Amino acid sequence: MRDDAGLAPAVTAGLPSVAIRVPRHPIAQTVLRSLGRGIAAPSANPSGKISPTQAEHVIQGLDGKIDAVIATSLCDEGLESTILSLLETPTILRPGTITQTQLANVLGTPPDHQSVTADDDSSADIQAPGQLLSHYAPNGVVRLNATTWQDDEKRLGFGDVTCDLNLSPKGDLREAAANLFTMLHQIDKLAGDKIAVSPIPQTGLGLAINDRLMRAAAPKPS
Repeated sequence: MRDDAGLAPAVTAGLPSVAIRVPRHPIAQTVLRSLGRGIAAPSANPSGKISPTQAEHVIQGLDGKIDAVIATSLCDEGLESTILSLLETPTILRPGTITQTQLANVLGTPPDHQSVTADDDSSADIQAPGQLLSHYAPNGVVRLNATTWQDDEKRLGFGDVTCDLNLSPKGDLREAAANLFTMLHQIDKLAGDKIAVSPIPQTGLGLAINDRLMRAAAPKPS
């Protein structure tokens, strides 16, 4: 980042670089055009908790701490944006809805993928949001890659399985990505404190889905 960039240290979290996102949603674009500058803001959920994909999720997590919510339609993609570092070798710092293959088509070569699982946000390894080991976490304990269900588990399925909620009965990764956080919010409200999740293919959008699920299943900080 250039010395004359004029960004406050809080915007860069003390790092020598900053990521810029251009939102696609017309309401977000209208707000930015009206302001005439960029916005630096935190995520609309308590740190470490499940990401919101609709207004009621924001209110549930931040009621009394914010003045208002701009309520629109549901999120089209369901997952956070891909964060790509171009400081040296192109590297995905956070997998998201833009896949490694799509980036390779633009860059001419597949970007590297950096998997950071820091125990806390004081770690020097943290370079981007969503890299904490425990993140996107429901209240319940999460078991991944479940091919059978236990009697005391709430069942989050993928594909042709019998379950409580199904990310995509037809096994479509884009549909599963769009449903992931909404269904984690929903299944967390069901009776019981254990959640089992079907295996998700580790390819395409599955990389981003599994990244979120791995962090949701990690031991929560004490």
